[in-house]
Amino acid sequence: MNTSAPSRGRALVCDDSMLMRKLVIDSLTEDGWTIVGEAQNGQEAVDMYKELKPDIVTMDIVMPEHDGIHGLTEIIACDPDAKVVMVSALNQTTLVAEAVRKGAQDFIVKPFLPEHLQETIRRLIDVDLPA
Repeated sequence: MNTSAPSRGRALVCDDSMLMRKLVIDSLTEDGWTIVGEAQNGQEAVDMYKELKPDIVTMDIVMPEHDGIHGLTEIIACDPDAKVVMVSALNQTTLVAEAVRKGAQDFIVKPFLPEHLQETIRRLIDVDLPA
């Protein structure tokens, strides 16, 4: 982490693919985020969210055991102001729409450009900054 600049905030990354988690983590750390946790399924994300209280969560939708919709629903239930960005494959549009109805603030389609992920998350966080 770059210690000379303040962190943009704390992020939790949830994806069952270690490679995809690494891509998300690299993109976020490059943009100044501190990664506080990595989860491999929706239930791990919920447990980590409750413990770590991150500023932003990136959540894959399709995962074994507990999917991202489950994780999103549980996180929003315990914190209605949680900022969750869903990360999904292009052919999962029905699931993305369901996630947005259940409280996701935005979504990113895989494969993604790091700049697109960074801009999407900045837009969500900047909304809360005082004018």
